[in-house]
Amino acid sequence: MIGGGRGAFIGAVHRIAAIMDGQAQLVAGAFSSDPQRSKDSGADLMLPADRVYASYEEMAKAEAVRPANDRLDFVVIVTPNHQHFPPAKLFLESGFNVVCDKPVTFDRKQAETLRKIVAKTKKVFVLTHNYTGNPMVKEAREMVRTGKLGEIRKVVVEYPQGWLSARLEDTGQKQASWRVDPKRSGAAGAMGDIGTHAENLARYITGLEIDELCADLTTFVKGRKLDDDGNVLLRFKGGAKGVLHASQISVGEENNLNIRVYGEKGGLEWHQENPNELIVKYPDRPSELWRRGNGYVSDVAKKFTRTPSGHPEGYLEAFANIYAEAFRAIRAEVGGEPLPEDLDFPTIDDGVYGMAFIETVVKSSKLGAKWVKFPKT
Repeated sequence: MIGGGRGAFIGAVHRIAAIMDGQAQLVAGAFSSDPQRSKDSGADLMLPADRVYASYEEMAKAEAVRPANDRLDFVVIVTPNHQHFPPAKLFLESGFNVVCDKPVTFDRKQAETLRKIVAKTKKVFVLTHNYTGNPMVKEAREMVRTGKLGEIRKVVVEYPQGWLSARLEDTGQKQASWRVDPKRSGAAGAMGDIGTHAENLARYITGLEIDELCADLTTFVKGRKLDDDGNVLLRFKGGAKGVLHASQISVGEENNLNIRVYGEKGGLEWHQENPNELIVKYPDRPSELWRRGNGYVSDVAKKFTRTPSGHPEGYLEAFANIYAEAFRAIRAEVGGEPLPEDLDFPTIDDGVYGMAFIETVVKSSKLGAKWVKFPKT
């Protein structure tokens, strides 16, 4: 693991998700840019001192020369955005598979460079847009794929949070401080942090690609340098329309990612805070509440279901589902076998698309909420 030391949030989530199925073990790490913090974090995690490194560069060099049966199979990058590209590049080129938190890089140029490196090294690269690991998200995608909703006409996806409604970054809160810093977060704040999740969820479920968009980003909290609220109108290729809203100043909201998809035959609705349920809507009869773990869901949803109906699954299990799929690919790569064709996890292509989304949204907003064509990715 690179990053994820003392005081971090997402590193612990990754560690739990990665070991949930007993297929992986944390064996080494450079847990902080501060060598002492990295050392202390490694001790917290009961790792041997000789595999707790002062920097990711030191780890790459040392692990590359270990015997094949004792070296890393993959690394997990859980640092702030500006520290994604350098270690990903180094470890891919050093012969290691990579799992990386989102957004994939600091900017689109880095993402496109990284895609070339992934293609050249032929290593597995996984991007953890974890919400797509939920069984009922899989069910929603299957409904769209099999035509149960008919041709998609409208998509409404929202990700409101309220935790940055005041200047939390001034209190020394680590997660707030880097997310509002353009030198570490990148060109966008809320839209980069959670807007990319909303974009990825909509594209995953519907398969629709953005043709052009019109964005209005706002910084409501005085003195903050990046957006903390954003609204985007979407025109998809093929004619469907969409609305995407991402906010971190929506007071009282916790983590209310949700999506509504409307087709010519029906619609669906999914809420991240109630992930085990999918609302299916019809033009000529009452809406239905579909629940994870029941026999009426598709085989795709069943594949990613871990416990019987009535036993809730959520955030950590969805993360673990991404890792379970990643491990299928990593196991094949390590064994010198062809990768399975039905892998279901976000890739470097999703990362490039996400960075193009951020870039285009920021451009549109700076132009005064003008419609801007989405670039080819």
